[in-house]
Amino acid sequence: MIGLIAHSEKLDARQLVAALRDELDRRGAEYVMERATAALCGAGSDLDEVQVAACCDLLVVLGGDGTILRVVHRVGASLRPIFGINLGSLGFLTCLGPDEVARAVDAIVTGDFQLSRRSLLKVELITSRAAAQTFYALNDVVISRGERSRLVKIDVRIDGAVFTNFNADGLIVSTPTGSTAYSLSAGGPILLPDTGVFVITPVCPHVLTNRSTVVSDQSIVEARLTVPGQEVFINVDGQASIEMRLDDVLRISQSDRVLPLAMLPERPFSRVLRQKLKWSGSNV
Repeated sequence: MIGLIAHSEKLDARQLVAALRDELDRRGAEYVMERATAALCGAGSDLDEVQVAACCDLLVVLGGDGTILRVVHRVGASLRPIFGINLGSLGFLTCLGPDEVARAVDAIVTGDFQLSRRSLLKVELITSRAAAQTFYALNDVVISRGERSRLVKIDVRIDGAVFTNFNADGLIVSTPTGSTAYSLSAGGPILLPDTGVFVITPVCPHVLTNRSTVVSDQSIVEARLTVPGQEVFINVDGQASIEMRLDDVLRISQSDRVLPLAMLPERPFSRVLRQKLKWSGSNV
């Protein structure tokens, strides 16, 4: 069973959902739609993202990378393979564009795609105020300052050993998938999806020798604030924002959860990079 989930507020979403539905009907494929997605083409559905994921073998997500991140967070433990069709600007996580519906449906129906197993971070906020909170990140977890223009002072340890103290606007811990997102903007390296590492990247560090560091994804990274009275927040994939206080411990490790992300055999990740970043050899 195929599940259709669209970013209903995208300008071209209505047209794309209708075209995809018509092509799936023509091919005799079985599918269900999330309620807001169904409304775009005048159909009825009472299913939310979690219910769609629970009854489907493959989720077709229409939107950009942010839409895929939203779906990953909403479905939680019911995570299914995702086939993305791009309605956004960059689309590192999507397979095809909105003008390639026929190719998309052919790949979905025939299984002519490969699954890239994308690791997730397990993010635990341990406090003395309440039970530990646990989140999962496909891209990254970010520690950042609030509205006041003050540097954040963060003590970082790796596998229990002192690593360094960052004095910066913030800190990013990213998966290989998230290395082309905020981490890249902050000067971090691009990592291939199957690299098996995390990258720690400070945001505008005060010490010029503080640079991105690549660590094994078997490592446990812990971060603590070192100065009282700082206004600091933790952001997970741009989906969840939580305040962090002085005595809190942010523990980051590899999650048991994995996202099987569909990729077309004729469009390997190296080609995606060339196209999206407009490198030499790109046909865009």
